[in-house]
Amino acid sequence: MSPIAYMIRHPSAGLLFVQLLGVLLYPWMEATALGRALFGAFGLVVLGLALHVVKRSPTQTWVATLLAVLVLVLTSIDLLMPSPQLDWLIAILEAAFYFYAAASLIAYMYEDQHASTDELYAVGATFTLLAWAFAHLYTFCQLLLPGSFTALLEPQATRSWMELLFLSFTTLSGVGLGDIVPISPMARSLVMIEEFAGVMYLALVVSRMIALSVIKR
Repeated sequence: MSPIAYMIRHPSAGLLFVQLLGVLLYPWMEATALGRALFGAFGLVVLGLALHVVKRSPTQTWVATLLAVLVLVLTSIDLLMPSPQLDWLIAILEAAFYFYAAASLIAYMYEDQHASTDELYAVGATFTLLAWAFAHLYTFCQLLLPGSFTALLEPQATRSWMELLFLSFTTLSGVGLGDIVPISPMARSLVMIEEFAGVMYLALVVSRMIALSVIKR
C-alpha cells in the first residue's frame, strides 16, 4: 500500500504526519516573506486535513466548515488590509477550530470499545491539535496584552509562532523544558489550563486507548 493510500485509509495518520512535518518546517518559514507565505499556505493544508478528519456527522461537518471558512476569509482580508483587530479575531477563531477538531477526535475515539489503527493515530493527532489550539490562544493573549511572554534571549521581544508552539508542546506534555515564560496573569492562567488539559488527556484518553489495545490482544 502506498503512503498516500495508507493516509486516505487512515486520515488521522495523514493529519498527524502533516502536523509533525509543520513542526520541522516552521523554523524555516518565519525568516523571509516567501517563507511566511508558505507558512500561510501550509496552515490552510492543516485546516483542510483537520476538517476532513472531523467529518463524522453532519453537525460536526457544518460547525468545522463554518470555523474554517471564517478563518480563511479573515486571513485573506488581513493579507490585503492588515489590522490588529483582525489578527486577534483570527487567532481566537483558529484556536476554536483546533479545539473543536480535537474534541471531535476524542468523541470519535470514545464511540466504540475497541482501538482501531486509525484511532491510535488519532491519539497523536489530537495531541497536536490541542498543542496548536493553545498556541493560537497564546498568540491571542500576546496580541491583546503585549509582553505576556518572556524568554532568556531577547526578553522584551515579541515571541514568534514557533516559540509559542514550543511553549504549548512543553506545557501540554508536562516536561517543563521550556525557556519561554508567561509573565502576565492571563498568560499564566492559560498555561495552567493547558497543564490541566494535558494531565486529563493522558488520564482519560491515552490510558483508555492503551487499555483497549491490551484487551484486544
